[in-house]
Amino acid sequence: MLALIRLLLMTITLVIISIIVCIYSLLRPFHRNNVYIASMIMGKMSKLVGISVEVRVPESIKKLGPAVYIANHQNSYDLLTVSGAVQPNTVTLGKKSLKWIPFFGQMYWLTGNILIDRKNASKAMNTIAIAAKKIKEKQLSVLLFPEGTRSKGKGLLPFKRGAFLTAIQANVPIVPICVSNLHGAIKLNRWNNGKVIIECLDPLYLSDDDKSDIKVITTKAHQLMSAKIAQLNEEIASTEESKVNETSE
Repeated sequence: MLALIRLLLMTITLVIISIIVCIYSLLRPFHRNNVYIASMIMGKMSKLVGISVEVRVPESIKKLGPAVYIANHQNSYDLLTVSGAVQPNTVTLGKKSLKWIPFFGQMYWLTGNILIDRKNASKAMNTIAIAAKKIKEKQLSVLLFPEGTRSKGKGLLPFKRGAFLTAIQANVPIVPICVSNLHGAIKLNRWNNGKVIIECLDPLYLSDDDKSDIKVITTKAHQLMSAKIAQLNEEIASTEESKVNETSE
């Protein structure tokens, strides 16, 4: 019963938020901060599924200019969690098909996100050039999921090159965003679904070696994120174990 109520509330809330943000975006279409404002609102929906989200942002990020943010992509609940980590002046890259989703799709487009055609390789490469151009000309940041698909409990999947090519073309740093495990952690019939920690790492500035061999920065980013995600998972597991011990005493 709780799951049904939550699904209904999430659907209604998402439609209401989408309509409000669409109206707001029509007053200033594609404004540089539309996505940030919409993301902060969307992030509040995490409470509807019974999870608390802690976002950690280091000082090195708070005053950072344009960058390419990369986050691990686990499942559909990322919409409710990663949204809370979106920084000001940031847009995202999403599938072109998203714009056909009623209400949400129109909000996604009007707020200024970049839509890509993954089925067409030449168009995808052109999208990278467009994203890099927007970063340089409009001083925007871009958030991408370098795995290219949801991991669904398989751990951090290999990274595709798009995010890193974008950073190289725009000559901006890469900022990893690490999200603790969500796979199997959320049960809609369970009132409290625990905690999710999202931590932004310090910027990775591209060296000449990174630009000449993209595997260097890709491997480095993957290793850093894998290690941090494992650390966050251990922290949450330790916290949950402490709570259980306190309850049993």
